[in-house]
Amino acid sequence: MASVFTRIALREIPAYIVAEDDRNMAILDINPLVEGHVLVFPKMEVDWIFDLPDADYKALMEFSKDIANALSRVYPSKRITMSVVGLEVPHAHVHLIPINQVSELNFSGVRCIFEKADFQACLERLKLEF
Repeated sequence: MASVFTRIALREIPAYIVAEDDRNMAILDINPLVEGHVLVFPKMEVDWIFDLPDADYKALMEFSKDIANALSRVYPSKRITMSVVGLEVPHAHVHLIPINQVSELNFSGVRCIFEKADFQACLERLKLEF
C-alpha cells in the first residue's frame, strides 16, 4: 500500500503543497510544532532516508536547503532546524522547523492547532518565495 506521502505526490489526497520538483515535494505539516513547520520528502517511496540512492539523497538535501532558506525569509527565527525522525510515516522525510529555542522541538508535546485559513495564509506567504 502506498504511503501517505506517495498518495499526496500522486494527488490522491490533498495537502498544502509549498513546492515541488521532479524528485521532491514540500508540504505544510498538518500537525505542526510551530507555524511554518514543513515536511520535505522524495517522491520515490523509500522507508529509510539513508536507503535513498546517493543522487536522490543529495537532491532531497538541496531541495530542503531551498525550502529552509525560504522559511528563514518568511519566518525569521534563530534557526531553521532539520530533523529526521521517520517513525510516523514509513516514507523518508525531513522536518524543517523555524525555532527560537530548543524546547520548540518537542515532538511528543502539544502541537499547534490551526484552522484551514491559518494553513492557507502560511502557504500563501511561503509560495511568494518561489
